[in-house]
Amino acid sequence: MAVGTLGSPARAKVAPWNDPMIRGWVFQIVVVTLVGLLAWFLVSNTVDNLQRQKIASGFHYLDHESGFEIGDTMIAYSPASTYARAIFVGLLNTVKVAVLGIILSTILGTMIGVGRLSPNWLLAKICECYVEAFRNVPLLLWLFLFYKTISEAFPGPRQAINVLDSFFLSNRGLYFPVPLADPSHQWMGIALLVGIAATWFMKRWAKKRQEATGQPFHTVLAGIGLILGLPAVVWLAFGAPHHMSWPELKGFNFDGGTVIQPEFTALLVGLVIYTSAFVAEIVRSGILALHKGQTEAASALGLSRTQVMRLVLLPQAMRVIVPPMTSQYLNVTKNSSLAIAIGYPDLVASVNVTINQTGQAIENVLIIMVAYLTVSLSISAFMNYYNKRIALRER
Repeated sequence: MAVGTLGSPARAKVAPWNDPMIRGWVFQIVVVTLVGLLAWFLVSNTVDNLQRQKIASGFHYLDHESGFEIGDTMIAYSPASTYARAIFVGLLNTVKVAVLGIILSTILGTMIGVGRLSPNWLLAKICECYVEAFRNVPLLLWLFLFYKTISEAFPGPRQAINVLDSFFLSNRGLYFPVPLADPSHQWMGIALLVGIAATWFMKRWAKKRQEATGQPFHTVLAGIGLILGLPAVVWLAFGAPHHMSWPELKGFNFDGGTVIQPEFTALLVGLVIYTSAFVAEIVRSGILALHKGQTEAASALGLSRTQVMRLVLLPQAMRVIVPPMTSQYLNVTKNSSLAIAIGYPDLVASVNVTINQTGQAIENVLIIMVAYLTVSLSISAFMNYYNKRIALRER
């Protein structure tokens, strides 16, 4: 056997084709080349067919006037706005539903999952029936049920349910007063962000303090004080403006204030109830994955059942819960596209109208794909980051 300069065995010479590293690179280059050629063929063939049939292509239509209304918008929009703005409005609606759905389904699902482990037989059975009932029926059917219930069970605007002459509930939605636009609102928003950032730093400081001294700090109460207190201070500094826009019945509908539309309510409720059933099982399985000695040890320290769950079991179970929870968050985002079935103007609905008016289906479908891909990858990146933060680190 050949020996190297320092007594180590010399590496035997092998043919390039038998070298695993070279062979791996060659295979990857070949695969990438073939995929690139296939993509080039499909794109060029599509472009040729579109030109042969005299069908317009490209994204120049995005700068044209849209000409259609959108019932629920988070930013200023009118039929005179461009198609690009209409699609962006739909994307914002999709993100709004997805974010609210993720937050609410996590809270409700965690409560249901913990409830299934309750020693109270009745509570455990109610939570079990909830999970089995909602997760075994297609989401689309729940959306139809909730939408029909809201639109048919409540009276019309003229017979709307009146609460304190401020809140009006009808089959057109829930109307309620909102503050009129004021320069202070921008600074209140900045103060809110500052309060959230300050709460985050305070939580880190409190954790290090507790690890060093053993003394806990009431971060929840302090965080609520910062998040709500700073905007309140800014509001008072601007003279406490309190001008409101009040809903009033004019003709066949209400004017003024703002409204939570039935389509949005049905979509959000359906997503939350359906997804929370899956979240509940993930939370329950994560807690059951822990050894029962964790519960016994925490109880021996004199902790209450609530403290055992909040301080001992759930923090450890998060390492098991987070990976499958990521899939559920992605499902909420993708399932929100079912909004088109009940008429909520999300991204898919806005793009469908755009396709009908422009005839450029390929470009618009690509926009939908890129938008959902971007949102989904953003959620995955955040959850992967959080999963690494809570992962056990070996010494």
